[in-house]
Amino acid sequence: MPAETTSACFAGILVAMEFEWDPEKDQRNQAKHGVSFDEASSVFGDRFALTIDDPDHSWEEHRFLTTEHSNRQRLIIVAHVDRDERVRLIDAREVTAAERRIYEEEPK
Repeated sequence: MPAETTSACFAGILVAMEFEWDPEKDQRNQAKHGVSFDEASSVFGDRFALTIDDPDHSWEEHRFLTTEHSNRQRLIIVAHVDRDERVRLIDAREVTAAERRIYEEEPK
């Protein structure tokens, strides 16, 4: 499972984050949604990122959904779990029109 370390800035403090994902799932995700997990990892650490619980998919582990602009300036939503010191990416795609409205209406 590849792991990538990315630096993110929280409240002016530089923090290193580690991400992991299944390479085959990454390929399927790119084919289906056009978003790589490498791009998806770029949404973390932005102070405007919106992260919510994902109770619909949290049967075996506690999942989250994070929405933010990627390093390609696309507004994407990323499904993920926290595993020890790493963030495991599960799915990533561009937001729907309804999701975009929710994100844009959220106070920043």
